[in-house]
Amino acid sequence: MGREQWKKILVGSAGNMVEWFDWFVYASFATYFAGAFFPDGNPTAQLMNTAGIFAVGFFMRPVGGWLLGRVGDRKGRKAALTLTVTLMSASAVLIAIAPTYAVAGYGGAVVLLIARLLQGLSVGGEYAASATYLTEASDPSRRGFASSFQYVSMTAGQIVGLGLQIVLQRTLSDDALHSWGWRIPFVIGALGAAIIFYLRRNMLETDVYEESADDAGADSKGTLTALWAHRREAFLVMALTMGGTVAYYTYTTYLTKYLSNSAGLSKETATLVSFCALIVFACIQPLAGRLSDRIGRRPLLITFAVGSTFLTVPIMTMLKHAGSFWPALGLALLALVVVTGYTSINACVKAELFPTGIRALGVALPYAVANALFGGTAEYVALWFKDAGLESGFYWYVAGCAAVSLIVYLTMRETKDIDLNRVAAAAPETAQRTAEAV
Repeated sequence: MGREQWKKILVGSAGNMVEWFDWFVYASFATYFAGAFFPDGNPTAQLMNTAGIFAVGFFMRPVGGWLLGRVGDRKGRKAALTLTVTLMSASAVLIAIAPTYAVAGYGGAVVLLIARLLQGLSVGGEYAASATYLTEASDPSRRGFASSFQYVSMTAGQIVGLGLQIVLQRTLSDDALHSWGWRIPFVIGALGAAIIFYLRRNMLETDVYEESADDAGADSKGTLTALWAHRREAFLVMALTMGGTVAYYTYTTYLTKYLSNSAGLSKETATLVSFCALIVFACIQPLAGRLSDRIGRRPLLITFAVGSTFLTVPIMTMLKHAGSFWPALGLALLALVVVTGYTSINACVKAELFPTGIRALGVALPYAVANALFGGTAEYVALWFKDAGLESGFYWYVAGCAAVSLIVYLTMRETKDIDLNRVAAAAPETAQRTAEAV
């Protein structure tokens, strides 16, 4: 890839990192601020309330996917990416200054909810804008490699968040973290978003998008009518997402809480396990993405789905009884290596299904719907099973979602050789065969 392509990828990834730092900081610090916004009582119930607000953010993703996907297709990927980081910065500021239950009653929870709604709007558009930008900015023979940086940057945001949590855990007392220390990451996130806003204002648009600017049918770009014409591809995106998003959020955002609440590890040890596992996870994304450029997308997706279907229950069961750092880290790494088959290439697979004029919306809306239904609720479902005394039921739920996606992966056609400028003719055939098979 040329220098300009690398510049586009790096700038897009840097912004994505800040977006997802803010998004994941909410999840990773929830154990500290859950009691600040809700009455004293059952800690699991407090976490469920906080996780419920976390899930609400996911249900705003379809709205964000529609609005910002439309912006991305009509005004450009750059415009959409700049707007998403602005919304994320505003939401981080709101959380940082939100009053506690002791000060404003449920008023603080309302502020928290509004902030999560803004985050949902932002991330709903960020995923598609980033996926299309990274895919379009790359050399056709390296799309898998280039688009893998989406999850590198997403994971890097979480790594920074967890790293900050480790530092705060070692420098502040537990009382200080529960009282005011949890606000620090959101202040940092707001400042980081402001920096990325400046960088994105000066970023370059992709050549693929610019070449399509004068195409016929410009008025239909980014519209629901145009998306309806590609409804089979939209269905395929939802089916592709189901198993992967549940597994990803289980082993990333929920893992720290699971190790702390169910496996009996200290918060510090649980955080360190997640931190180390995610570093390895981020490093192997480009390797898997490059592998997909050589052997295709389907082999990696199938490997992920088979592994998640048959290994989720034993991995989660053993994690619960890991007892210490090293066994927990080994099991977490095994799980994340399996998930890499999905995360490293899902962005380019979805982007390769749609023509340029509907690519951002086509990826954003169906992905956001599937993510809201499955990814956003994963933690809440896990805590519900735990509170009901049926924690192992969640393991089977994750495995079942992967099994459904496996059917799709086995029946879909390969997409790695599709020409993004001529995808309109290829995508319907690909999606139709998959839709009929499923």
